[in-house]
Formats: sequence, C-alpha cells, structure tokens
Amino acid sequence: MHTLLFAKNVGSHLSQDSAPWWLFLQQLSQGIFSLSFLHFVVQVVVAFAFVLTSAVILILAERKIMAWMQDRLGPIHTGPWGLLQTVADVGKLLLKEDIHVANSDKLLFLAAPSVFLAPVVAAFAVLPFSPYIGLPGTALATGIVYLVAMSSLDVVGIVMAGWSSNNKYSLIGGLRSAAQMISYELPLVLALIGVIMFTSVLAGGNSGIGTISLREIMDYQNVWHKTGIPILDFLFNGFTPWGWFFLLQPLMLVIYYTCGLAETNRAPFDLPEAESELVAGYLTEYSGMRWALFFLGEYGNMTIVSAISTYLFLGGWSGPGVNFLTASGMPIGLQILGNILGLIYFVLKVYLLCFVFIWIRSTLPRLRSDQLMQFAWLILIPVTLGNIVVTALIYLLVSGLGLPNWVFLTVTALVNWAALFGFIWLVGRVTTSTTRRAQAPAIRAQRRTAVPSSALPLRDGVPAPAPQIPQSAGSASSK
Repeated sequence: MHTLLFAKNVGSHLSQDSAPWWLFLQQLSQGIFSLSFLHFVVQVVVAFAFVLTSAVILILAERKIMAWMQDRLGPIHTGPWGLLQTVADVGKLLLKEDIHVANSDKLLFLAAPSVFLAPVVAAFAVLPFSPYIGLPGTALATGIVYLVAMSSLDVVGIVMAGWSSNNKYSLIGGLRSAAQMISYELPLVLALIGVIMFTSVLAGGNSGIGTISLREIMDYQNVWHKTGIPILDFLFNGFTPWGWFFLLQPLMLVIYYTCGLAETNRAPFDLPEAESELVAGYLTEYSGMRWALFFLGEYGNMTIVSAISTYLFLGGWSGPGVNFLTASGMPIGLQILGNILGLIYFVLKVYLLCFVFIWIRSTLPRLRSDQLMQFAWLILIPVTLGNIVVTALIYLLVSGLGLPNWVFLTVTALVNWAALFGFIWLVGRVTTSTTRRAQAPAIRAQRRTAVPSSALPLRDGVPAPAPQIPQSAGSASSK
C-alpha cells in the first residue's frame, strides 16, 4: 500500500512539466528514506531470507539431531562442528551438472520444480513474523483459506515431475503422492474448523461471527486484562498460555500436525520417495539444482505447517514483553526491541515443531499403502467430523442452559483431552491388528514348512539334514 502511494506521488510529479527536476529528486529521496519504505524493505528481506535459509538450517539440524538420536556423530568435518556442511552442499548443488532425460517431456520436466516451489514461496506472503514484520498479504482476512489453497497446489508439481520423467518409478511416486496429498487434505481442513468455531463463540455480541484471519485468531488467544501492576502487565499482556487453543483442542492439533506430515511427504508418510521400492520416487531423474528445489519446497512446507500450528494453537509470536513493548506511545527503541522479541518467540516455536518432524522421522517406520489410506479415510476424517459435531452440541447445550462461555470452553477442553487419549489407544489398536493381518500369510506359510525335529537349521532359516556319523567311527567304537 505504501509503495503504491509512493509510486502514485512520483507519477504525479512527473506529469507536471512545470515542476523543476530537483523537486522530483527531493520527492524520490523522501520516499526512499521514509519509514513506510523502510518497513516494506524489512518485511521483504526478512520473509525471503527466512524462506531461503530455513531449509539450510533444517537440513543441518535434521542431520545433527538424527545422528544424536541414533548414537552417531553426523557432519563434523566441514567448518566448526560440521556447521558449514549444508553450505558446502548448496555450493555443490549449484555447480552440479543438470542432467536431462533423453525421452522425457522437456517442458513439464523443466517446469515441475518451479511449479512445486512457487506455492511454498507464495504461502509466506500471508505469514506475519512479528507485530511489525510481515508482507502486505498478512492483512488478508482469509489467511487460512489462502494457505490451504497454496498447500493443495504442490501436488501439481509432483505429478508433473513423475509423468514427464518417462520412468515407471517416477510415475508411481507421483501417483502415490497425488493420492496421499488429496486424501489428507480433507482432515487437515476439518481439523481447523474447531478453532474457527471457538473464535465465533469468543466473538460474543449479537454477531457471533468468527474469523479465519491469522492475526485475529492470535488476538483471541490473548485473555489478559491490564491490572496496573507493571511487572505482571509486562509479562502477561498478550502472553497467556492458559488461553492458547492447544489446551482447548489438543486432538485437533495432533491431527492437523499428522496431516501436515502426510502433506509434506515426511516419514512415516514418505511413500512417494520410498527408496526401498521406487529408488527415489518422482525425484529419480532429477539432479543438481532442480533436485534441490524439490527439497527446498519440502522443508519450506515443513516450516509453513509448523507456522500455522503456532498461529492457531500456540499463540503465534506472543511472549513476555512483546505486546507491552510494541504498544502505541512507546519509544521507537523499545518497539524495535519488542518486535525482535516477537520474531525470536515465533521462530523458536516454529523450530520446536520442526524438531518434532525430525523426531518422528527418527522413530517411526514407513507405513504401507493400505495403512496410509485406511488411516486417512477410516480414522482421521470420522474423528475430525465427530469433533465438529460434539463441539457444536456442547455449545448448544451450554448456551441453552444460559451458562457463560468459560463453562463451554472448560467442558470442550475436557472432552477433547479425553478424546485425545482415546485416539491414541485407537491408533495403537488398529496398527496392531493391521500388522497381524498383513503378517498372517507369511506366518501360516512358515508354519506349513516347519523344520523337522531331526534337522539342524542354518543361520538363514533353511533346514538342513542332520550330519551322518561315519561308518568308520562306528566300527572303531565296536572294537
């Protein structure tokens, strides 16, 4: 907005032929060195620097954390403690030859990485990083809808990569990814409905209209009222962890995060890249920087999923001192300090959730295709729909009895926490039963070919005949 007004003012000066040239230069300098233009520059630099550096930081963190969890060292040779390993990898990928498949669809093959990465970059346009830092798109009133729409476009680039590679492994990987991302898109959206319903209840008044704006959802998680005590207002103004929607909808946070794992093709939902079956899936024929663009998009999607979880369930950039220091009327130095604190709190929460991504990859094995689809269609979708119905019924019951909103929030939180433990039990039960059902044919075949008692099994389980005693040994013993 500020940039458009600045360009309009410059154009109006250019249209005046009678105005001297030095007035135009004066207006240009005033626009460049104004606070509005500085605000726009800071927003762009922080947003794009975060996009480009987040993948490098997460790759190094993943290698170090997984090494620590698996009792290994990880990268240690390049730079101090191996911290420059990913920088060296970026340089290698930039200089590596870009190999094209001879019989591929050239146009789709070359365009697929950009089509995959473009929605990731576009999604950062509506992500606010602090009260001051954020691109103009952060004011969008339909931020959640925009982010969901951008996340659903990634599948186009993956299908293009699999189809254009003229490779059966790539094609199967692309089709797997399309089925997976489309299946998990529905429970991902349904998991966010509960949060929007809470904003409708908390809006109060006669309207009862909620919001799907990220900034407004963060404001609804601030329940602090100024007390006049400076230390308490400094710590808790804008920072009320007991009002975060994570405490009210823990099950929906778990389900949204699970769907985010599937949407980003991360373990245990990394079937499109299953190296034991598909070499590298839709990435098989890519190399160099085009291969790196896919990974940049994957880690960018990890950051976006973690950022949305932070906004909707963990209070966004809220933390001690942010609202107090960024309030109107405060000195400019304190406002800058408050925005830096908000940026630090936001990044810490985002990377904490990204750590859970890495933790899950180090812990859980890859699912089978039937388990993947069964989990989405038979468990996640019914549970999210049930959460919407139960939340609505509780609100109708509480409001019908004339009880205040805090009773509705308390009852809903208790029901949701109970549902969370029930969900964990259900997933464990289903996992055990499906695993036993899948192993049953192999177990029955093993029992049919049981090893005779007189045979000695080898190390690989193949029965071998018992060794015969030489006749000479028997004759010698008889003598």
